Amino acid sequence: MNILITSGGTSEKIDQVRSITNHSTGQLGKIIAEHCLANGATVTLLTTEKAVKPAPHEQLTIRMIENTNQLLLAMRELVPAHDVLIHSMAVSDYKPIYMAGFEEVLASSDMTEFLDKSNSQSKISSADDYQVLFLKKNPKIISKVKEWNPNIRLIGFKLLVDVSQEELLTTARSSLIKNQAELIVANDLAEISSGLHHAYLVGQNTVTEAFSKEDIAEKLLDHIQKGGRL
Repeated sequence: MNILITSGGTSEKIDQVRSITNHSTGQLGKIIAEHCLANGATVTLLTTEKAVKPAPHEQLTIRMIENTNQLLLAMRELVPAHDVLIHSMAVSDYKPIYMAGFEEVLASSDMTEFLDKSNSQSKISSADDYQVLFLKKNPKIISKVKEWNPNIRLIGFKLLVDVSQEELLTTARSSLIKNQAELIVANDLAEISSGLHHAYLVGQNTVTEAFSKEDIAEKLLDHIQKGGRL
């Protein structure tokens, strides 16, 4: 079985020296990959430079990306060749398109003019006390997966912050249906720490709890195995 795993977090450039990113370490994706490899799967890990990675393995291929557009291009290439996708990467919802000084923005009679601009300099000046950063929404890559491979078994992830269990599960079920996934791993950042990772594995008619990264990986592997041999 060929399994594609995404892990880590994308980074979007503001200029040549600055970026916006997230705090994902890739640790969960690493552990999931290790469990899949230990059980005989062929794994492609799509990840980032700063993310932690498994040790080299003869059945492991690692592909590196930096930003959301590179991720989209890589997944469009790789998804058709895989049986399972475990999409645990923290993907940036927005990318910077222009940074302007606060006074420049205040002087504008129509702020939409900034949406057609881009920063041409390699490093934006830091002379202004305040800057305004304009962001553009990135495409939701998970929503395209079934277009690229209708038969792939899709496992997605949903992270919210300090919400009720009901809201977390409702959001996960919505993602499950919208993206035609067979499982969504729902997390609340408030319940993730160095030794704890409480999550709900939400299926069409099931909800299974996990309490650590190892536990999540083991339950995901069990779920995959029930659908076919690795």
